[in-house]
Amino acid sequence: MGFPEPFYRWRPHPWHGLDVGPNPPEVVNAYIELTPFDRVKYELDKKTGYLRVDRPNRTSSFCPTLYGFIPGTYCGNRVRDLMPGAEAGDGDPLDICVISERPISLSEVILTARVVGGLPMRDNEEADDKIIAVLDGDAAWLGVNDVSQLPEVLVDRLRHYFSTYKMLSPDEDRVHIDAPYGREHADKVIQAAIADYGDHFGTE
Repeated sequence: MGFPEPFYRWRPHPWHGLDVGPNPPEVVNAYIELTPFDRVKYELDKKTGYLRVDRPNRTSSFCPTLYGFIPGTYCGNRVRDLMPGAEAGDGDPLDICVISERPISLSEVILTARVVGGLPMRDNEEADDKIIAVLDGDAAWLGVNDVSQLPEVLVDRLRHYFSTYKMLSPDEDRVHIDAPYGREHADKVIQAAIADYGDHFGTE
């Protein structure tokens, strides 16, 4: 019996070795770093491709969805240009929040996500968009095609989490999040992040 095609003899780097997705920008892959059950903030170690412990949660809130990034993306000048007031992209892969009806408690998983919108977040004046998506094939969210169709309380929880998850004190204010945007603008942000990746790392 031969190896399946394609076959990776070695583990691919989650950022650089995985595909953007089956039909970007509408349907993308997501590499999950955090689940709603994590009390510790994990983040991809860019050198090794493994998850690194970043810090314990500084606040009492939990990320209300799965959270990770879209492989093969980079937040550079094109992403910055889509964010009013941003001075730069944050130099990381494009973040994504994925909604699933069934609890998924494991991180370091790859899933396919259907994009419905996003949050325009500026962190220290850097563009740090949070794409919002639903798990592809999840029957509970099958009819949702835009962030406006999601429960308002769920989007509010995402905004609250990202507004506070880096705070060292209740008085600190380094993050700014405007109203969520719909799928059309999210598609533009993803396309910009794919192009920024090509500019920064080159394409084969």
